[in-house]
Amino acid sequence: MSAQPAQPAQPAPSVPPPPGIGAGAGRRREATHHLYLAVIVAAVAGAVLGLVAPGTATSLKPLGTGFVNLIKMMISPVIFCTLVLGIGSVRKAARVGKVGGLALGYFVVMSFVALAIGLLVGNILHPGSGLHLTKALAGAGHAQAANAPAEGVDFVLSIIPTSFVSAFTEGQVLQTLLVALLTGFALQALGPVGEPVLRGIGHLQKLVFKVLSMIMWAAPVGAFGALAAVVGSAGVDALKALATIMLGFYASCLIFVVVVLGLVLRLGAGVNLFLLLRYLAREFLLIVSTSSSESALPLLMAKMEHAGVSRPVVGITVPTGYSFNLDGTMIYLTMASLFIADAMNVPMSFGQQVSLLLFMMVASKGAAGVSGSGLASLASGLASHKPVLVDGIGLIVGIDRFMSEARAVTNFAGNAVATVLIAHWTGEFDRARATEVLAGRLPFDAAAFAEEQAAGTSEGTEETEGPEGTAGTEPVAAGEPRPAAVPAQPAAG
Repeated sequence: MSAQPAQPAQPAPSVPPPPGIGAGAGRRREATHHLYLAVIVAAVAGAVLGLVAPGTATSLKPLGTGFVNLIKMMISPVIFCTLVLGIGSVRKAARVGKVGGLALGYFVVMSFVALAIGLLVGNILHPGSGLHLTKALAGAGHAQAANAPAEGVDFVLSIIPTSFVSAFTEGQVLQTLLVALLTGFALQALGPVGEPVLRGIGHLQKLVFKVLSMIMWAAPVGAFGALAAVVGSAGVDALKALATIMLGFYASCLIFVVVVLGLVLRLGAGVNLFLLLRYLAREFLLIVSTSSSESALPLLMAKMEHAGVSRPVVGITVPTGYSFNLDGTMIYLTMASLFIADAMNVPMSFGQQVSLLLFMMVASKGAAGVSGSGLASLASGLASHKPVLVDGIGLIVGIDRFMSEARAVTNFAGNAVATVLIAHWTGEFDRARATEVLAGRLPFDAAAFAEEQAAGTSEGTEETEGPEGTAGTEPVAAGEPRPAAVPAQPAAG
C-alpha cells in the first residue's frame, strides 16, 4: 500500500497578543520598575533627612498625608465596582454566603493564633520592665481613649450609611461594602434587565483603575514626606529607649507571617508564601512608607484577581478582612498591653491577660487598616477593661508609628493569604493561572487589567457548575492563561 504524501503543515492562526504583553506593555513595566526604585530611594532619603534635620523633616508630613488621602479616595470606588461586578454575575446567592461564612470563620481562628503568639513573646521578654511613667505621658493615654472605634450596637449601626452616596463620601469601608452587597444582589435578582448596569459599572471600574495608576506615580513624594516626618518626630533617643518592645513586636510579626501564614498557605492551598510575598513586594513597600495597609487595598484586590482568585471571593474577602482580619493589630494589642502593665508595675495573671485580650479582640473589629487605629483600639480596650493601665499608653505613643508599619504589613499579608485560601476552599481559585503569575510569567499591569475586566463585563458571563456544585462563570482552561491584567503598577503598587 503506497504511503500517502505528507500534508504540508498548516500555518498557525495569528493570535493577537493579550493585553499587557506587547511592546507597549514592556515599556509600561520598565517605567513602573523605575518608579519602584524611586520609591525606595525616596524612602531612604526621607529617613536620612529625619535623622539629620528633624525640624525640616517634620514639616514634610503633609506630603505623606496627601498621598495617603489620594489612595483612600479610590478605596470605595474599587470595592464597589469589584464587589458589584462579582455578585451581579453570579446567579446563586448561596455561593456568596458560603464565601462570607468561611472568611469570617477563618478570621476568628487566625485572630486567636495571633493573640497566642503575642502572649508568648510578651511574657518571655517582659518589655516594659525598668521604664518610668511621667505625668505628661500619663495624659496621652486618655486622649487616645477618646478616639476609640465604636463598639457593640454602635458599631453595627455605624455600618449603615445615612444615604446611598455618603458611603462613598465618608470613606467608610464597611459602609461601602454594605451598599455594594445590596446593589450586587439587586442586579443579580434583575437578571438580564440588570446587564446594562453591570456593563456600565465595568466601564466605571476601568476608569477607577486608570485614575489609581496615575495616583501611584506620586508614591515617591508620599514615601519621602511620610518617612521623613516619622523619623524626625520620634528621634533616635526614643527608639533606643523602647528598642526591646519594638524588636519583640517585629519578631512576633515575622514569626506569624513566615511560620503560621506560610504553613497555613502551603498546607491549605499548596501555594508558596514567599512567591506570594514577592508578587506583592511593591504593595509592601507602599505600606511601609505610609504605615497604613489601607493604602494598598485597591491594588491588593486587583492583583488577587489577576492571580486567579475569582472576583466574588476578592470582592467579599479583602474588604471584610480589612476590618475583621487584623492579625498584626492582634499581636500589637497583646504586646502593648503587657508592656504597659510591666512599665506601670501592675502585673496581670494569665487569666487576666486572656480576659483583657479577648475583650480587645472584639473591640478592635471596628478598626480599619488606617494608621493609628491600633493605638485607639488599645486605649479603648484598656479604658473599658483595665482603666488603671490607660495612663501607660503615653509610653508607647512615641514609637507607635514605627510599630504601625509592622502592624500594617502583617495585616496585609494576612488578608492576601486569606483571599487565596478562601478561593481554594470554595473552588474559586485558578491554580494554573496563579502558577504563571507567581512565577513572573504573567506580570501584573493595571491598564491591561482594567481593559480585560471591562471587556469581560460587556461580553457577559456564561453560567456553569463549579467544582463543588456552585454556580460560577465559565472558567479559563488550565492551559489557556488569561491575558495579563490589573492596576498599572507603579512604585509601591
